[in-house]
Amino acid sequence: MDPEAVAKAFVEHYYSTFDTNRANLANLYQEGSMLTFEGEKIQGSHNILAKLTSLPFQHCQHSITTVDCQPSAVNAAMLVFVSGNLQLAGEQHALRFSQMFHLIPTPQGSFYVLNDIFRLNYA
Repeated sequence: MDPEAVAKAFVEHYYSTFDTNRANLANLYQEGSMLTFEGEKIQGSHNILAKLTSLPFQHCQHSITTVDCQPSAVNAAMLVFVSGNLQLAGEQHALRFSQMFHLIPTPQGSFYVLNDIFRLNYA
């Protein structure tokens, strides 16, 4: 398993799904998962999905600038750090963002998100 390839594939899947149908992100989280969104801590897949689907915009487009990954000490888990731009429909300027994922392998051979931290970067 090439960590760089896994990170790249995860990032492509996550953001294309977020941009087209956020509700389909549900299977990436479990009940022990935690999202920190702009400082607000949310735990559990149901609560995380409720937060993501209730954001005050329906359409957006992520443009990824960097993807960095490291192996984690936990059974082939990985840390993935993403930076990029977020273009909201009807807005002239894109917003800069950073997001960190802690990916944990599943017995089925895929990964789920244990930890997810999202921040807008104001310059």
